[in-house]
Amino acid sequence: MNTKRLGLSLVLMLVGMTTLAHGLPPMETLQKPMNEMIHILKDPQYREKDKKETQREELWKIIRGIFDFREMSKRSLARNWKRFNSGQRDQFTDVFSTLLGNIYLNKVQGGYQDEKVVYLGEEIIKDKKAVVKTKIVRKNGEIPMNYRMRLHGKKWKIYDFTIEGVGMVRNYRTQFRKILRKESPGQLIERLEKKNAQQ
Repeated sequence: MNTKRLGLSLVLMLVGMTTLAHGLPPMETLQKPMNEMIHILKDPQYREKDKKETQREELWKIIRGIFDFREMSKRSLARNWKRFNSGQRDQFTDVFSTLLGNIYLNKVQGGYQDEKVVYLGEEIIKDKKAVVKTKIVRKNGEIPMNYRMRLHGKKWKIYDFTIEGVGMVRNYRTQFRKILRKESPGQLIERLEKKNAQQ
């Protein structure tokens, strides 16, 4: 999954989501806030260049409410998570979440094409986990997407997603594993910091 494809994945995934509701089943958690997200994307006031940063901030708040970035970071590193000390884990989570957020925000601002999210169902699995199955309906076809979620207290949050069978966490796990065979945790963090600075 390259950056362009990941960007599309994030755009399609987040098009109908905002802050997570309390105490709702996972599918309802994704369904309920659809209108708020679409409103932000379609709001005419954000078409002006001087309003884009404000829109970006609003969208970033939404992203932080949806994702469990700590869990995503841990799963993306897999066994290599143990090589990171406490401070490095915090640093990695911060730069990795910024990377994902930037990819999404750079793609979605001005890129929303009135896609529709169709919710197909949910499956509750053990250890307070769930899979929500959806498809994205676009003018040129449909794209299947599944969201993997975990229950934190009364909040369901996304820790992974797949688009057409390709998993985000697995994709980054493969990349990070290759890098960490030759580099240290600190060097990987520095890599991501430089990449974020370029966006």
